[in-house]
Amino acid sequence: MSDRHQTLTLVLFSAVIAVTLAITSWASRRRRGSPEEFYAGGRLFSPMENGFAIAGDYMSAASFLGISGVIALYGYDGMLYAVGFLVAWLVVLLLVAELVRNCGRFTLADVVTARLRERPVRIASGVSSVTVSVLYLVAQMVGAGSLVALLLGGESGAARSWTVIGVGALMVVYVSCGGMRATTWIQIVKAVLLLGGAVTLTVLVLLRFGGDLGALLGAAAERSGHGRDFLAPGLRYGGEWTHRLDFVSLGLALVLGTAGLPHILSRFYTVPTARAARRSVVWSIGLIGAFYLMTIVLGFGAAALLGGGAVRTSDPAGNTAVPLLSLELGGGAGSTGGSVLFAVVAAVAFATILAVVAGITLASSAAVAHDLYASLSRRGTRGEVGVARVAAVGVGAAAIGLGLLAQHLNVAFLVGLAFAVAAAANLPVLLYALFWRRFTTKGAVWAVYGGLVPAIVLVVFSPVVSGGAGALFPQVDFAVFPLENPGLVAIPLAFFFGWLGTVTSREVADEAKHAETEVRSLTGAGAV
Repeated sequence: MSDRHQTLTLVLFSAVIAVTLAITSWASRRRRGSPEEFYAGGRLFSPMENGFAIAGDYMSAASFLGISGVIALYGYDGMLYAVGFLVAWLVVLLLVAELVRNCGRFTLADVVTARLRERPVRIASGVSSVTVSVLYLVAQMVGAGSLVALLLGGESGAARSWTVIGVGALMVVYVSCGGMRATTWIQIVKAVLLLGGAVTLTVLVLLRFGGDLGALLGAAAERSGHGRDFLAPGLRYGGEWTHRLDFVSLGLALVLGTAGLPHILSRFYTVPTARAARRSVVWSIGLIGAFYLMTIVLGFGAAALLGGGAVRTSDPAGNTAVPLLSLELGGGAGSTGGSVLFAVVAAVAFATILAVVAGITLASSAAVAHDLYASLSRRGTRGEVGVARVAAVGVGAAAIGLGLLAQHLNVAFLVGLAFAVAAAANLPVLLYALFWRRFTTKGAVWAVYGGLVPAIVLVVFSPVVSGGAGALFPQVDFAVFPLENPGLVAIPLAFFFGWLGTVTSREVADEAKHAETEVRSLTGAGAV
């Protein structure tokens, strides 16, 4: 890309950063400094606003860059990500949204401790929430690095590294200065931009093929390098039994993981009532559903117009498929139209990354301050907001370090790992606390650690970390667990340990507290 067109893209990047910083500055002047304002934006957002914010929080770099890239490389099998991410919202709508809003205040631990002893449960939930958030942040960092490296020529390792560091610094500023109010409005603006960009590209792809989806799929199969196999199951998750089990494991993680993501659960506390939380989810399902349908078109469009070889040459993980597609749709490399469209799409993708990392960082800093600090410190909740701001710096530093390490992995795949850990560590304890009358504190702690520890250990000893050309450490091989995604093993283990901890506990479940929690979760009586 020419220097002139690189300059255009950098100008748009700068405009995105300037707008988000302006929103943060505006929000910081309206801030009252209370935990309710910092964590929940004063609970003043409407269902439509929160629905757009949830969509903005959920439609991440994994969605825009990673999923389309996986589809461009693997066709039918890549669509599992889009389908899994969307179906997951039915679990959230039916089992989580309204109940969490009624029972909690700021974090996942608030729901679980409504009927259990606070200190051990808050510590376990806090550790789990921070771990999941950091894993999710790494995916956004990798997406940002891939995007800027493509802008600067595709081979710039230094550009990737400095982009990861820059995004980390920005997310700390957003959270520390603006809190939930700034984060929410950044996500709303980003959702509008992303949907607009996706609609534009989808229309242009369909126009190239006269609106004929059959012609699009046929061209994608022809140029993919895999022929008709590109449109059939098994290209990515077929063949060996381990690949088939990985398919099941990934699907399980995607469908169940959303309901355990801390930054998604925290969004239900920003609306005034449980009914508003439910309506927020309905809004978000409509927006997210439309978006994922478009990512499928974009993935096959990239395969049809660019070819699988070109996508893989630019980035072996496929993260740059959509930016390259926009360049082609605008007229090709060197054309003004192509460069302008590329610049706009790249800026929108960058805005996507900034908005998502802000939401995740806020949720993780809330877990550190509201759960860990409040449980371990003798000062209780005094100074909690200040601790949350400091925690944002620590979380940002951890995410930067891991993001630098995992730069060559597909961002959709990285998010799949985060979803597996969330489904294993957070969802079982949440469901047990809401629906099992006999559930005890010991069961809650065992459920969290019984899912979190196996998930992390299995990832460490999986082909993701060692033993292959695409692993984090390809030069060594200590992969003893054959699956890339741990969900198939870790999620059942979490449910088992939650049950085992409860039935072996000497603690007698408090029937009165369970009844109170049940009434509160279903009716909203006594909700904050």
